[in-house]
Amino acid sequence: MRIAVVRKMILLLGVPLLLLAIPLAGCMKGDNGAASPEPDTKAFISFVAPEYSTATKPFFESLVKDFETKYPNIEVELQVINWDILDSAYNTLISRNQPPDLLLSNIYAHFAKDGRLNDMDELLSPSLRAKIYPYFMEASKWNGVRYTVPYAASIREMYYNKDIFDEVGIAGPPKTWKELEDAARQIKNTKQADGFGVDLTDNEIWAYLTYFFYGAGGGWMKDGEWAINTPENVEGLLFLKDLYEKGLTDPEPTVTTRDEKQRILGNGKLGMLISGNYFEAVVPREFPGLKWAKGPIPVKEGQTPLVLGVQDVWMSFRTDHTNKEALSKFLDFIYEDARYEEFVLREGFIPTINTVGEKLAENDSVMKQNLDSIQQAKFYPIQHPAWSAVVNAARNMGQAVLLGQMTPEQALDRLQQIALIKSK
Repeated sequence: MRIAVVRKMILLLGVPLLLLAIPLAGCMKGDNGAASPEPDTKAFISFVAPEYSTATKPFFESLVKDFETKYPNIEVELQVINWDILDSAYNTLISRNQPPDLLLSNIYAHFAKDGRLNDMDELLSPSLRAKIYPYFMEASKWNGVRYTVPYAASIREMYYNKDIFDEVGIAGPPKTWKELEDAARQIKNTKQADGFGVDLTDNEIWAYLTYFFYGAGGGWMKDGEWAINTPENVEGLLFLKDLYEKGLTDPEPTVTTRDEKQRILGNGKLGMLISGNYFEAVVPREFPGLKWAKGPIPVKEGQTPLVLGVQDVWMSFRTDHTNKEALSKFLDFIYEDARYEEFVLREGFIPTINTVGEKLAENDSVMKQNLDSIQQAKFYPIQHPAWSAVVNAARNMGQAVLLGQMTPEQALDRLQQIALIKSK
């Protein structure tokens, strides 16, 4: 049977699974090749999500259990996978023609271009569609068709160890590049701690490129066209490299990840780093005595203050057992207000639905500020099919740039060429 094949394949991957044994049977394919539900038909949903924290897996396991209790004819097979191996895990599933029915990730358009995804407008119920903030949906369409729905959103800011800042005499967070350099130097010379944490590992490098591209007045695109190797972007990457060469960053930008650097900051060995607002929920749980504060992402003198928003989105792959009615019920269940509010609060995210957002903003001024700010935020160009190739090419360039194996100009020329080739 198909489920046995799926389980065998997943075991070969070595990816942990929650397997719930309900037989799959009775699906009949419609004219478009997708399975159509019949009365009392048993349905099957494979579901892959990233692990945001230690709270993620228990949350989704409980969600699946509650859903199957409510809908006993729908079996849900869950995988919660660490971000470090998420891409390789789902790409392996896809290469074996066993894509998940639902995937929560941060890129999608190349799958849409290849015809692998379901139209989300066919899965979203009217009530759910009405709850989603419109500005989160702006990047959900490729070629006029909606292929994603936003779930986890965050806003990026500069977080810093307030004890370190107070001890070395820094009054507040740096707002400009010069202030950033001065603060990092003061921390290093006075406190003997690392000044500024930089993540150029293969799971976050594009974030730091984005901070310093926009901070220099550049960006990934201009007027709808790729503009990666512009003078502004080169200047941003040169400044980042210069900080590293002066010893003002942590010593291993291409080795230690953002999450690891958050712990280093919590341990008093790092002054500041750029992270998402989930920092406010996750890190204090690990370091309850930490005194921290936050400020804007520093930009080049004279540039507009930067607000970067990030969102992870659901996409639905076309499979040999696609059941749109079951998927619609599951999405409604995932976004039920109380359940979704629990997810947001556990992980420290910004709500993407107005019913939860309005409720939380009533009694939380920080949440209200975040919801207001993210409406003006810049986002990654996830709606462009070439974005996946650009991200993959950027993964391994951090070390090459920092060690002088290629210049920032050469690195960004390469990314620009890849973006143009993949856009054809």
